[in-house]
Amino acid sequence: MERKTIQTNKAPAAIGPYAQAVVVGDMLFASGQIPVDPATGAVPETIGEQTAQVFANIQAILAEAGLTLDNLVKTTVFLKDMNDFAAMNEVYASFFKERFPARSTVEVARLPKDVKVEIEAVASFR
Repeated sequence: MERKTIQTNKAPAAIGPYAQAVVVGDMLFASGQIPVDPATGAVPETIGEQTAQVFANIQAILAEAGLTLDNLVKTTVFLKDMNDFAAMNEVYASFFKERFPARSTVEVARLPKDVKVEIEAVASFR
């Protein structure tokens, strides 16, 4: 099966030996995105602002592959503090109308750059 790497400067560059996303068959697997503004390197302060920036980064990667958030089938949310779940979830929900992807959410000890949230995503071209 053919494999294609997705790379865009409209999302943060990979800071290690990994791709922003990989397409295999009719599936796209996006690496975890943190709330770094790709133009400035800045990280927003609040969990809501961070969640919105993560989705901007995910949307940029999806767009590079010709997809939208409607193509998402699964996300995994990593939270630094599960007490931020409600605020993250409110912003998360605002990015979808009715085609919600499956989702897992876990609390983790630490994330890159000490951010509050990271989200990885799987999308389908179908």
